[in-house]
Amino acid sequence: MTTSTAPRQRVLTVALLAICLGYFLVILDSTIVNAALPALHRDLRADLAALQWVVDGYLVAFATGLLGGGALGDRLGARRVFLLGLGVFTLSSAACGLAPNAPVLVAARVAQGLGAALAVPTSLSLLRAEYPERGARARAVGVWGAVAGIAAGAGPIVGGLLVGGLLVGEASWRLVFMVNVPLGLLAIVLTRRQVPTPEPRQGQGFDVTGQLTGALALTGLAYALIEGGHGLSSPVCLAGGLAVLSAAGFVLAQRRATARGSTPMLEMRLLRAGTFSGAALVGLLINLGFFGELFALNLYLQQARHDSPLRAGLVLLPQMGVVALGSWLSGRHTSRAGGPRPTMLIGLGVGAAGLFGLAALLWAGTPGEVTLLVPLVAAGFGMSFTMPAATTAAADAAPRDRAGLAAGVLNTARQTGSLIGVAVLGALPGGPGTALLAAGAAFGLAAVITATAV
Repeated sequence: MTTSTAPRQRVLTVALLAICLGYFLVILDSTIVNAALPALHRDLRADLAALQWVVDGYLVAFATGLLGGGALGDRLGARRVFLLGLGVFTLSSAACGLAPNAPVLVAARVAQGLGAALAVPTSLSLLRAEYPERGARARAVGVWGAVAGIAAGAGPIVGGLLVGGLLVGEASWRLVFMVNVPLGLLAIVLTRRQVPTPEPRQGQGFDVTGQLTGALALTGLAYALIEGGHGLSSPVCLAGGLAVLSAAGFVLAQRRATARGSTPMLEMRLLRAGTFSGAALVGLLINLGFFGELFALNLYLQQARHDSPLRAGLVLLPQMGVVALGSWLSGRHTSRAGGPRPTMLIGLGVGAAGLFGLAALLWAGTPGEVTLLVPLVAAGFGMSFTMPAATTAAADAAPRDRAGLAAGVLNTARQTGSLIGVAVLGALPGGPGTALLAAGAAFGLAAVITATAV
């Protein structure tokens, strides 16, 4: 009698590098622009609302396009849509770097977000196709999450180096966008040469009504949150009403498509799965807390403490290092623990403690860099240890042929959390201490959801 053991699937491949490079760029642009906000305020005479739109214009387009990007990837092929997203993102990055004023910059950032929305859900579909074995997939998602964590954490420091002129010898906020161009081209070349093409899912067309109503809902929400922070007005109230009506229209359109037997953008049965919907809510809440923290702390360090962009980035550097470590450890812990729930609970508890600690320090006075170190490390580790596990939970809870849609839902939730965090936490009365308290509360609520639903 003989026995055979299947060889352990290799995780670190050039295909994984290509997928992760594209993902790195789109996540980097969620945070790198924070270091350039004071420079944009000076050079383009952008007020606080304009600065919020520079950040949230990208996040709104990112969030609104994710469901469509995932659905297109399932229907047309994940590799094809991933390449299209990288191309749009790279071209619009060049447009951002050449923008002559704030409105043009915001428009180019919206185009960037649309490219990112095509690339992110299809990157997870490509990972699922590349790693059919569950343990290898968990480790690959851990690497994927680590790359996202590195990108989010590296944004402030890389942005500070570029804006301060210490990386290439020339100081300009435009470099935070132009750096994407050569890296985006490299990702396109590597993907074309090294990443295989999963079979597309045979569908019945694209849900145009669902895409439009979903986009209107999130755009109305973002406008109401950002502009509402500067006082209620008729446009703000109209935007809030548009968000509510569009959200209702989106749900009705999805139910009607299902009843007709056609293909909806979002199959409601996915949300009825407790693990999937719980993981999506956790993704929303931790992005709300983490990106709200980055926005509030960057403004605090550069405006209240008068730190340079580079110094502000160096203050946040501990988060960058621990984010990479936490994401890598997350995939390994989830693989060994037999499921994502224990990993998520550990990460959310540590992250909440770090954010509450930061809030207490800011309320107590003007803390030094050494004092900020421990809570910054805890917040970064908590976010990075949680997110790959939540991604694994959502991916495993979805049918295999709906991997792109599942990734689209999860990342829509995450980016919606990011735009809410920037819009709301950045405008809360009481200053950055209040913003960090709210961020910690978001992590705490996510822990409750994980304990009861995942």
